[in-house]
Amino acid sequence: MSFPVLLVLALGLAVDAFAAAIAKGAAARQHRLRDALKVGATFGACEALTPAIGWLLGTALSRYIASYDHWVAFILLAAVGLHLIKESLSPADEAEEEAPRNHFSPLKLFLTGMATSIDATAVGVSLAVIKVNLFYACVVIGVVSFGMSTIGVMIGKKAGALLGRKAEAVGGVALIAIGAGILIEHLSA
Repeated sequence: MSFPVLLVLALGLAVDAFAAAIAKGAAARQHRLRDALKVGATFGACEALTPAIGWLLGTALSRYIASYDHWVAFILLAAVGLHLIKESLSPADEAEEEAPRNHFSPLKLFLTGMATSIDATAVGVSLAVIKVNLFYACVVIGVVSFGMSTIGVMIGKKAGALLGRKAEAVGGVALIAIGAGILIEHLSA
Protein backbone atom coordinates (compact mmCIF):
# COMPACT_ATOMS: atom_id res chain seq x y z
CA MET A 1 0.00 0.00 0.00
CA SER A 2 1.51 3.32 -1.05
CA PHE A 3 1.92 6.19 1.41
CA PRO A 4 -0.81 8.36 -0.20
CA VAL A 5 -3.30 5.48 0.05
CA LEU A 6 -2.24 4.75 3.63
CA LEU A 7 -2.59 8.45 4.46
CA VAL A 8 -6.14 8.52 3.08
CA LEU A 9 -6.90 5.37 5.07
CA ALA A 10 -5.51 7.00 8.23
CA LEU A 11 -7.57 10.13 7.61
CA GLY A 12 -10.67 7.99 7.13
CA LEU A 13 -10.04 6.15 10.38
CA ALA A 14 -9.26 9.32 12.33
CA VAL A 15 -12.55 11.08 11.60
CA ASP A 16 -14.34 9.33 14.48
CA ALA A 17 -11.63 10.51 16.85
CA PHE A 18 -11.73 13.96 15.24
CA ALA A 19 -15.49 14.17 15.74
CA ALA A 20 -15.16 13.03 19.36
CA ALA A 21 -12.34 15.55 19.91
CA ILE A 22 -14.51 18.34 18.52
CA ALA A 23 -17.26 17.32 20.92
CA LYS A 24 -14.75 17.27 23.80
CA GLY A 25 -13.50 20.72 22.81
CA ALA A 26 -17.00 22.11 22.39
CA ALA A 27 -18.03 20.87 25.85
CA ALA A 28 -14.85 22.02 27.63
CA ARG A 29 -14.96 25.04 29.90
CA GLN A 30 -11.47 26.12 28.88
CA HIS A 31 -9.31 25.55 25.85
CA ARG A 32 -5.84 24.54 26.89
CA LEU A 33 -3.19 23.13 24.61
CA ARG A 34 -2.29 20.61 27.33
CA ASP A 35 -5.82 19.13 27.22
CA ALA A 36 -5.80 19.04 23.43
CA LEU A 37 -2.46 17.19 23.44
CA LYS A 38 -3.77 14.75 26.06
CA VAL A 39 -6.78 13.95 23.87
CA GLY A 40 -4.60 13.68 20.77
CA ALA A 41 -2.12 11.34 22.46
CA THR A 42 -4.85 9.09 23.88
CA PHE A 43 -6.87 8.89 20.67
CA GLY A 44 -3.73 8.48 18.55
CA ALA A 45 -2.50 5.60 20.73
CA CYS A 46 -5.88 3.86 20.54
CA GLU A 47 -6.06 4.29 16.76
CA ALA A 48 -2.50 2.91 16.43
CA LEU A 49 -3.12 -0.09 18.71
CA THR A 50 -6.41 -1.41 17.34
CA PRO A 51 -5.21 -2.09 13.76
CA ALA A 52 -2.45 -4.24 15.29
CA ILE A 53 -5.09 -6.31 17.09
CA GLY A 54 -7.02 -6.71 13.83
CA TRP A 55 -3.80 -7.46 11.94
CA LEU A 56 -3.01 -10.32 14.32
CA LEU A 57 -6.46 -11.78 13.70
CA GLY A 58 -6.10 -11.29 9.95
CA THR A 59 -2.67 -12.91 9.89
CA ALA A 60 -4.02 -15.97 11.66
CA LEU A 61 -6.81 -16.25 9.08
CA SER A 62 -4.95 -15.19 5.92
CA ARG A 63 -3.86 -18.63 4.73
CA TYR A 64 -7.50 -19.74 4.78
CA ILE A 65 -8.77 -16.79 2.79
CA ALA A 66 -5.87 -16.01 0.44
CA SER A 67 -7.88 -16.60 -2.74
CA TYR A 68 -10.53 -14.06 -1.82
CA ASP A 69 -8.67 -11.74 0.56
CA HIS A 70 -9.37 -8.72 -1.66
CA TRP A 71 -13.10 -9.33 -1.18
CA VAL A 72 -12.60 -9.52 2.59
CA ALA A 73 -10.68 -6.23 2.57
CA PHE A 74 -13.35 -4.58 0.42
CA ILE A 75 -16.26 -5.84 2.53
CA LEU A 76 -14.63 -4.81 5.82
CA LEU A 77 -13.62 -1.36 4.59
CA ALA A 78 -17.01 -0.81 2.94
CA ALA A 79 -18.83 -1.90 6.11
CA VAL A 80 -16.81 0.50 8.24
CA GLY A 81 -17.29 3.27 5.67
CA LEU A 82 -21.04 2.71 5.49
CA HIS A 83 -21.20 2.74 9.28
CA LEU A 84 -19.42 6.10 9.37
CA ILE A 85 -21.81 7.51 6.78
CA LYS A 86 -24.81 6.15 8.71
CA GLU A 87 -23.49 7.68 11.94
CA SER A 88 -22.99 11.04 10.23
CA LEU A 89 -26.65 11.04 9.15
CA SER A 90 -28.11 9.95 12.51
CA PRO A 91 -29.00 12.46 15.22
CA ALA A 92 -26.26 13.28 17.71
CA ASP A 93 -26.33 10.99 20.72
CA GLU A 94 -26.57 12.12 24.31
CA ALA A 95 -22.86 11.55 24.93
CA GLU A 96 -22.05 14.34 22.49
CA GLU A 97 -24.44 16.73 24.24
CA GLU A 98 -23.57 16.09 27.88
CA ALA A 99 -23.13 19.04 30.23
CA PRO A 100 -19.64 20.43 30.74
CA ARG A 101 -17.74 18.23 33.19
CA ASN A 102 -14.25 16.79 33.31
CA HIS A 103 -14.10 15.67 29.69
CA PHE A 104 -10.36 15.15 29.89
CA SER A 105 -10.17 12.52 32.63
CA PRO A 106 -7.85 9.65 31.62
CA LEU A 107 -10.57 6.99 31.93
CA LYS A 108 -13.09 8.93 29.84
CA LEU A 109 -10.45 9.68 27.22
CA PHE A 110 -9.36 6.04 27.02
CA LEU A 111 -12.93 4.74 26.74
CA THR A 112 -13.76 7.32 24.08
CA GLY A 113 -10.53 6.56 22.25
CA MET A 114 -11.23 2.84 22.19
CA ALA A 115 -14.84 3.39 21.13
CA THR A 116 -13.76 5.55 18.21
CA SER A 117 -11.08 2.99 17.25
CA ILE A 118 -13.21 -0.13 16.92
CA ASP A 119 -13.38 0.35 13.16
CA ALA A 120 -9.59 0.34 13.01
CA THR A 121 -9.60 -3.26 14.24
CA ALA A 122 -11.55 -4.33 11.16
CA VAL A 123 -9.17 -2.32 9.00
CA GLY A 124 -6.27 -4.14 10.68
CA VAL A 125 -7.70 -7.44 9.42
CA SER A 126 -7.74 -5.94 5.93
CA LEU A 127 -4.13 -4.77 6.30
CA ALA A 128 -3.08 -8.32 7.17
CA VAL A 129 -4.77 -9.96 4.20
CA ILE A 130 -3.19 -7.49 1.76
CA LYS A 131 0.17 -7.84 3.56
CA VAL A 132 0.83 -4.23 4.59
CA ASN A 133 3.75 -3.43 6.92
CA LEU A 134 1.97 -3.33 10.30
CA PHE A 135 4.42 -1.07 12.15
CA TYR A 136 4.46 1.49 9.35
CA ALA A 137 0.66 1.48 9.03
CA CYS A 138 0.12 1.80 12.80
CA VAL A 139 2.57 4.70 13.07
CA VAL A 140 0.92 6.59 10.19
CA ILE A 141 -2.59 5.92 11.57
CA GLY A 142 -1.55 6.94 15.09
CA VAL A 143 0.21 10.12 14.04
CA VAL A 144 -2.67 11.22 11.81
CA SER A 145 -5.18 10.52 14.56
CA PHE A 146 -3.04 12.39 17.10
CA GLY A 147 -2.88 15.44 14.84
CA MET A 148 -6.54 15.43 13.90
CA SER A 149 -7.69 14.88 17.49
CA THR A 150 -5.49 17.64 18.86
CA ILE A 151 -6.74 20.05 16.22
CA GLY A 152 -10.33 18.87 16.81
CA VAL A 153 -10.21 19.84 20.47
CA MET A 154 -8.75 23.24 19.65
CA ILE A 155 -11.42 24.09 17.08
CA GLY A 156 -14.26 22.31 18.89
CA LYS A 157 -15.56 25.43 20.58
CA LYS A 158 -16.11 27.19 17.25
CA ALA A 159 -16.91 24.35 14.90
CA GLY A 160 -19.13 22.32 17.22
CA ALA A 161 -20.62 19.05 16.09
CA LEU A 162 -21.46 20.23 12.55
CA LEU A 163 -17.97 19.75 11.14
CA GLY A 164 -17.53 16.45 12.98
CA ARG A 165 -20.67 14.97 11.45
CA LYS A 166 -19.63 15.96 7.93
CA ALA A 167 -16.11 14.65 8.55
CA GLU A 168 -17.53 11.23 9.44
CA ALA A 169 -19.34 11.03 6.10
CA VAL A 170 -16.22 12.05 4.18
CA GLY A 171 -14.18 9.47 6.10
CA GLY A 172 -16.75 6.79 5.29
CA VAL A 173 -16.63 7.58 1.59
CA ALA A 174 -12.81 7.50 1.71
CA LEU A 175 -12.80 4.02 3.33
CA ILE A 176 -15.26 2.68 0.74
CA ALA A 177 -13.12 4.13 -2.05
CA ILE A 178 -9.98 2.50 -0.65
CA GLY A 179 -11.78 -0.86 -0.40
CA ALA A 180 -13.03 -0.51 -3.97
CA GLY A 181 -9.51 0.35 -5.13
CA ILE A 182 -8.10 -2.79 -3.49
CA LEU A 183 -10.83 -4.90 -5.09
CA ILE A 184 -10.33 -3.40 -8.55
CA GLU A 185 -6.53 -3.78 -8.30
CA HIS A 186 -6.81 -7.50 -7.47
CA LEU A 187 -9.57 -8.28 -9.97
CA SER A 188 -7.73 -6.60 -12.84
CA ALA A 189 -4.40 -8.29 -12.06
